[in-house]
Amino acid sequence: MAPRSTHLCQFGRARPRVAVGSVGSPAVARRRIDPSEGESAVGAWLAGEADRRSVATAVRYALQTLTDRAPGHSVEVRVPPAGVTQVIEGPRHTRGTPPNVIETDAETFLALATGRLMWDEAVASGAVAASGQRADLGSLLPLWGPPVG
Repeated sequence: MAPRSTHLCQFGRARPRVAVGSVGSPAVARRRIDPSEGESAVGAWLAGEADRRSVATAVRYALQTLTDRAPGHSVEVRVPPAGVTQVIEGPRHTRGTPPNVIETDAETFLALATGRLMWDEAVASGAVAASGQRADLGSLLPLWGPPVG
């Protein structure tokens, strides 16, 4: 069983703490976005009618779809503040800054995911920061729709 300690919650009551990542610790289940909810959010973004919440849902749905298509832990994809995921088979990174990181804003990520922007163009313009040998999503994008080029 995972090592346990206690800490005080905001109400002053002690509750057990499970060491994250230790052998036997419970897996953290992330809520999956229902495809109809995700597709609706992406559709609202494409139509230019998405509010902040819909944009966040669209980004999380796109990250979820990317993770489903390229499972793995060798590249971290960051779209602050909406979400982050790890994708692509290869060496797993567990501590500190990963060696392969991709970071961009929500608008750029959704443009890439829908084929409105090509990977090479986004990297060349500086809209995407990609570091590391495996930090290339060009072969995985777009997630939906035809490529622009």
